[in-house]
Order: sequence, then structure tokens, then C-alpha cells
Amino acid sequence: MAYWLMKSEPDEFSIDDLERVGVEPWDGIRNYQVRNMMRDEMKKGDLAFFYHSNAKPPGIVGILRIEKEAYPDTCAFDPEDPHYDPKSDPDNPRWLRVDVAFEEKFGDIITLDWLKQQPQLEDCPLVRRGNRLSVMPITQDQWDFILSHTQRGHTHRGQ
Repeated sequence: MAYWLMKSEPDEFSIDDLERVGVEPWDGIRNYQVRNMMRDEMKKGDLAFFYHSNAKPPGIVGILRIEKEAYPDTCAFDPEDPHYDPKSDPDNPRWLRVDVAFEEKFGDIITLDWLKQQPQLEDCPLVRRGNRLSVMPITQDQWDFILSHTQRGHTHRGQ
């Protein structure tokens, strides 16, 4: 199993939205590095921290599970969609998405400020300067460390 951190702006799609719908396509990715990770490394059953970006405060709010591996992101073909890409071809899709499922919402936000203060996380992509990726890998040690500092059990759906 691999571990991830996936960012979303809560006014676009939040942990509460995911809890309400249960499973949702994680679409709109328009970065080749992220697309390649989703295509080549992300597998069904992997877990990811759900991170609210552009929030006050930004931070980790829960856990999601990869429910379906990478497949074409059809919103790239829709001129009415904000993620439309006229260069993406349905016969050779440029962009991919995965389906994610709600796992757990934490009792408290694990803030970016707190994460940045932890020496155990100095190699975590989230706290490194210049890293703006919306999806990033997390090591099992980083995952375990962050989980050990959460208020768990607030809401949970089993696998």
C-alpha cells in the first residue's frame, strides 16, 4: 500500500462533501507529474490524507481511500467545464482521474503550521519550499507520525 496527500480547496470540494457522497472522481488534475503518479503509482486501496488548501487554517482534515485506479478525465473534453483542455483527445487522453472514497474525518485539523514545526516531517513534500503539487506521496513513517497526532474516531467508514 502507498500513502498520499491530496489537496482540495474546501469551497470547491471538502471532506464534508466527500463524506456526503461517499465516492467521487478526483478530477481536474492538470499537472503532468501528478498525472503520472496517479497513472503509475496510485493503486486501489491506497490511503491519502485529505488536505484543505486555501483555507483558514490550511491542513489535514481526514482520510480518503483510492477506490478506482486512474482512468480518463472526461471533463477535459467538455468545453463547458472549467477544466476543459482543447488539446486533450478522447482517443488518447492527456488527463486522468481516480475515484476516491471517504474513510474518516478528524476531530481537529492538523494545521500546516504544526506540520512545518515537526522535525520528523522535514522531508515531507508538503513542508518543502516550492512544492505546489496537489497530490504528493507520503512515506509510511510520515503517515504513522501524522496519524499518531490526530483525534481519531470522529467519523469512520470501514474498508
